[in-house]
Amino acid sequence: MKIVMAVIKPFKLDEVREALTGLGVQGVTVTEVKGYGRQKGHTEIYRGAEYAVSFLPKLKLELVIDDDLTDKVIEAISGAAKTGQIGDGKIFVYSIDHAVRIRTGETDSAAL
Repeated sequence: MKIVMAVIKPFKLDEVREALTGLGVQGVTVTEVKGYGRQKGHTEIYRGAEYAVSFLPKLKLELVIDDDLTDKVIEAISGAAKTGQIGDGKIFVYSIDHAVRIRTGETDSAAL
């Protein structure tokens, strides 16, 4: 099993969700986060004053999947979240040793 964590632009969430649903992914956790990478923020003008926005709004998606879906999930997220502009995001993949569904006690792949 793997956990896939992706940081994407907020307006791309619906497209990414549709792509993942098409693969049969049944659950995704979404968290609103702020951060920066190579973008290093940007400047905005509010009431005539210019100020720097250092941390940009992003969404962090986390999903646990079977090993055989890993490449397809990465491709789906990459394709749906890509705008071609700086700040499209990143995808990280971690190994999962054990999973338990609290309600039924099912473990590992059955718990997904």
